[in-house]
Amino acid sequence: MRIILCALLVLGVSTACVTNRSDHYSSSVVKYLYPKQAQPIEVPEIPYLPLPLRVGIAFVPDDAGSIKAINEERKVRLMQTVKKHFSQYKFVKNIEIIPSAYLQPKGSFANVDQMATMFGLDVIVLLSYDQSRFTGEGLASITYWTLIGAYIVPGEKNDTHTMVDAAVYDVVSHKMLFRAPGVSHIHSTATPINLSEQLRKDAQTGFTEASADLIVALDKKLQAFREKVKTSPKEYRVEHRSGYGGGAMGWFNMLLLIGLMGVFWRKRHDNA
Repeated sequence: MRIILCALLVLGVSTACVTNRSDHYSSSVVKYLYPKQAQPIEVPEIPYLPLPLRVGIAFVPDDAGSIKAINEERKVRLMQTVKKHFSQYKFVKNIEIIPSAYLQPKGSFANVDQMATMFGLDVIVLLSYDQSRFTGEGLASITYWTLIGAYIVPGEKNDTHTMVDAAVYDVVSHKMLFRAPGVSHIHSTATPINLSEQLRKDAQTGFTEASADLIVALDKKLQAFREKVKTSPKEYRVEHRSGYGGGAMGWFNMLLLIGLMGVFWRKRHDNA
């Protein structure tokens, strides 16, 4: 009986010490591109798409006052994965991963134009993230069996919600072509002793899951964008660079012409 009473006392004291806490970490495309506006303005211009496209990929800066929740190594890995998926499409010529140092907080489209000129871009993919962590008293409890009996500690209810977003813009018209979001929602419990470690693991797992979800969404959006460009010519001003598709003369046609000229020259030489 004394062991049970002691355990209940510990439970009551521990429960009284538990408080709710929330943390928010983000890097917002809206705050980066439209620092002086609450909402983005729809651009009426028709995007100009010179095929094949030269694409840039960059992570927008972390919001002012927000603690950086994702390191540069993880950002680069995600950008490399996005690059891999863009490179599968023939309408993409080359892809540049842009270091974070080139992006200015609240840089707006002026900063985008600078990067487009520097790296020779037609389209830019802006990656961002948003993660909210909530810690509060949960209904679960964890029991430790010790030599003197049961030691009961109330569990913490941890909710970690993460979103990683890719917004694709035409650099000439500043019009968004499409966006692909990836999300993750994690529930977990932990004792006050290992709460910080659990929150760190949940944050990392949240980014991993949201990034994987983003890639799935990005593949679907890329396929839909390719078809839309073909079926909605009035919505896009498409031109072909020399050597691509309907451009002046593709490499295949050029090689075919060279082959025919060779056959013609050989027949003429044999008849001589």
